[in-house]
Amino acid sequence: MNTRPITTATVFVLLNLPSFSQQPIDLHATVMAGDIEVHGRELNVIDEPGYAGIQLSTDYGEGLAWLKNIEFSNGTIEFDVRGVNVEGHSFVGIAFHSANDSTFDAIYLRPFQFRKADATAHSHSIQYISLPQHTWRVLRAASPGVYEGAVDPSTDPNGWAHLRVVVDGETISTFINNAMEPSLVVKKVTKLHTGRVGFYVADTSGGEFANIRIAATK
Repeated sequence: MNTRPITTATVFVLLNLPSFSQQPIDLHATVMAGDIEVHGRELNVIDEPGYAGIQLSTDYGEGLAWLKNIEFSNGTIEFDVRGVNVEGHSFVGIAFHSANDSTFDAIYLRPFQFRKADATAHSHSIQYISLPQHTWRVLRAASPGVYEGAVDPSTDPNGWAHLRVVVDGETISTFINNAMEPSLVVKKVTKLHTGRVGFYVADTSGGEFANIRIAATK
């Protein structure tokens, strides 16, 4: 894998996506145009066969890479993501319906739980949150097993995973690796129904992202 650090200043350039694109967004071109806003992390580009994307560094706190000039309400977000099989230190996914850097919904994976033999641990492989109030701890305590689930069939915790997140009003369904059945279906816990889209990593975590497509519906 080749990585290159990005040190360019932010430049405001339109992505030219009036109805959003079902073709992958060119993340390398988007980064070089200054059209990704990074919060809480350093960003590199990655370039390997089939995965020309970005890498967010490992650090404390929340990490985000917002795609500028995209306002998303309902529709589908598809992308490839790779974390690592390190217990308690890999949380990788997508944020959406963002009001700011601390207020958004997110779906993320815990790759280190993918192949756990323990059923309870395995059932914590994918998570919905809505920050700042509805953290995973709050949701798990209030509604165990409702806002997180298992990822089946078994997925390589050190490999790329493909996520398809479908937002339809109050319902969010997430499919893994082109599965016909969703790994997680939840109802939104807030009334925020539109906002920015960005790649997400949680505390003590980094991650890699590629091949994002966004298709909006009314």
